Amino acid sequence: MAGKSEWCFTSCMAYRKTPAELRRLDAVREHLVARATSVVAEVGWVQTSVTAVADSAGIAAGSVYQHFPSKAALAVEVFRRAAGREVEVLGEVLHGPGDPVGRLSRGVEVFARRALENRGLAYALLVAPAEPAVGAERLAFRRRYRALFAEVVREGTAAGLLPEQNGEVTAAALTGAVGEVLVDPLDPLGSPDQAATDVLVGELTAMALRCAGADPAA
Repeated sequence: MAGKSEWCFTSCMAYRKTPAELRRLDAVREHLVARATSVVAEVGWVQTSVTAVADSAGIAAGSVYQHFPSKAALAVEVFRRAAGREVEVLGEVLHGPGDPVGRLSRGVEVFARRALENRGLAYALLVAPAEPAVGAERLAFRRRYRALFAEVVREGTAAGLLPEQNGEVTAAALTGAVGEVLVDPLDPLGSPDQAATDVLVGELTAMALRCAGADPAA
């Protein structure tokens, strides 16, 4: 009996992965997210399949499910990583040096130029059809963008650089307008034109300043 009990205790112990195994799994997961991001940028959410991601990553499709329980879970991770980076960059600009109006202008310009430099991914993040889980993430990130814009608008109002207004309402209008203006230029089937991009970004930043009540020419 003692031998049987000892065998049961040993065999039933939870297996613990070694640090090397954990590092390897983390590396594979990161590689999968990177390759999935590239696939989404190229073909969109709907056309991105587990098989396509696995082929791009050079692994078997079944191996993807060792890291993500479903295509939706992988898509959500891709969205969170990519959109999170854009929110981070925008926050750095809006919280950076200079007066609030200047930071608002630079924030819109940086956001637009980054989107136009990576049109496929930006289109996927902003408007491309996607499963409900990604749609929910998209809504959550729009709120984060609005919060950043609202903060800088309130700063501008407090400093007397912008007229009295509801910062939340202005931020919501800005977030929606910037995204809507970029929809057609971000169409992955179009062809980029630097001169047209410069004109568009200039008009977009001017619109954002007018929306907040600032003088674009100032």
